[in-house]
Amino acid sequence: MTSSAPDASQIKPTWLATFKVYLEPPTVRMLLLGFSAGLPLLLVLGTLSFWLREAGIDRTTIGYLSWVGLAYAFKWVWAPLVDRMPIPLLTRWLGRRRSWLLLAQLAVMLGLIAMSFNDPKLALQPVVWGALAVAFGSATQDIALDAFRIESADVDRQAALAAAYQTGYRLAMIWAGAGVLWLAARAEVAGLTSYQHGAWQTAYLVMAASMSLGMLTVLLSPEPLRRPMPVAKNAVEWLHGALVEPFSDFLHRYGKQALLILALIAIYRISDVVMGIMANPFYVDMGYTKDEVAAVTKIYGVIMTLVGAFVGGVLSMRLGVMRVLMLGAVLSAASNLLFAWLGSQGHDVTALIFVISADNLSSGIASAAFIAYLSSLTNLNYSATQYAIFSSVMLLAPKFLAGYSGRYVDAFGYQYFFVATAMLGVPVLLLVWLASRVKRQ
Repeated sequence: MTSSAPDASQIKPTWLATFKVYLEPPTVRMLLLGFSAGLPLLLVLGTLSFWLREAGIDRTTIGYLSWVGLAYAFKWVWAPLVDRMPIPLLTRWLGRRRSWLLLAQLAVMLGLIAMSFNDPKLALQPVVWGALAVAFGSATQDIALDAFRIESADVDRQAALAAAYQTGYRLAMIWAGAGVLWLAARAEVAGLTSYQHGAWQTAYLVMAASMSLGMLTVLLSPEPLRRPMPVAKNAVEWLHGALVEPFSDFLHRYGKQALLILALIAIYRISDVVMGIMANPFYVDMGYTKDEVAAVTKIYGVIMTLVGAFVGGVLSMRLGVMRVLMLGAVLSAASNLLFAWLGSQGHDVTALIFVISADNLSSGIASAAFIAYLSSLTNLNYSATQYAIFSSVMLLAPKFLAGYSGRYVDAFGYQYFFVATAMLGVPVLLLVWLASRVKRQ
């Protein structure tokens, strides 16, 4: 009886080799590009709403303007163009992925500059057009960056790249959230009115300059392995290759099991997203001050998210993505139960620190594993289009259901609401188990 050597793909890396992945150039590049991706989001949503309200814009209008963020949910519409269409001159110089990244980053930078030079108190429409340019450029950057990440390393390293990307993304959100407010406060002239457009202009110009970090990273990064695209004979054939083939490829590879995978993608983060809509109103109703919430979420919350992303990336490489995907689903649902417990504690900052830390730790672990899972589903020939579809599917159902969260709280109260959102995570566990048995055809 003969024994055979273990397959190289089945040999687990040592712990030292696992941690060294985070020092490899592709991982460091993803940290910097994650910063570039995370910077624009709050500048057209949360931070912008603060600026508009201080300028005297009514809350109804501010609510309507949040629809600018729909660009992120529908990025799959133009993802095929980013996946396949070359940019004249720029693609020949930088390659397919880097050329789109640089163009998108330039759009974000110019949009932020346009926003900074327009005072919403005097003319709101130019600020809105600038915000639309930022959102569209940011969503396009996400499309190209997801493809760049997937094509920059093998499947075993996708979790580490996802963790680095999340770290950069979260750091950028601190800079675009608390950083902007700090810059605007420092730029105010003492003795003048509380609203000063010049202070916001300075802050947004600094944010525009911060995009140069991502642009420099793109210029200094190598283009992923070039993959020749088939030459289309006419427009119909090109559209078929750009729009139809990415969908049909996924269905061909997974067959009937594709529906199971799409169902998992659609609801994996549902408990987090639905609960998150009512988190800030909950803090207010519990009597926590803005300073308390800001300090806890920006310090403990961000730190624990980064730790969670790091742990999730390491565990995914050691234990496999599907096991960590299951762990993340369990922790995400359980952390919502902690919010139900917090509701019974009254005004307790220590309890708030504990709950937010646990919630962000579980979110970081789940996100790192989920991004790695989505990356593993894509075909490198259609990576940008397919990942954009997956990430859009991920948001549609949770965002729709979250719209009814306030009505549920009014009818049943916060504690029942948090328990209900935790129960939303139960079907996710079943789908993860079933998806772990799926084999690619």
